[in-house]
Amino acid sequence: MTRPLARVRGRLVLALGAAEIRARLRLPRLMWALTRRAAQPDSPLAELVRIESDPAYRALFCAELDAALEERLATRIAVVKEVEAAAERLRALIRHGEHDHGCAA
Repeated sequence: MTRPLARVRGRLVLALGAAEIRARLRLPRLMWALTRRAAQPDSPLAELVRIESDPAYRALFCAELDAALEERLATRIAVVKEVEAAAERLRALIRHGEHDHGCAA
């Protein structure tokens, strides 16, 4: 048992959707004109021009770049340490396994 207001709201949504479909089929140019579109992208070098011409923006860009490089380096160092620790555990497991295998024979 749904509430009457919810039923009316559902019917209204369906009616508006059908009206939009009909409008798109009958008036495609008008609907195209009313449809939002993304702004035209800047030229590929606009960011570079801004970095070169605006000292404050250049300082901000360089600071963000340095932070990203430091974070990447820290991540790589952490991964190398994890790999070295895993290799050491594997070596210990191999040594321990050989020792147990030799004692059992």
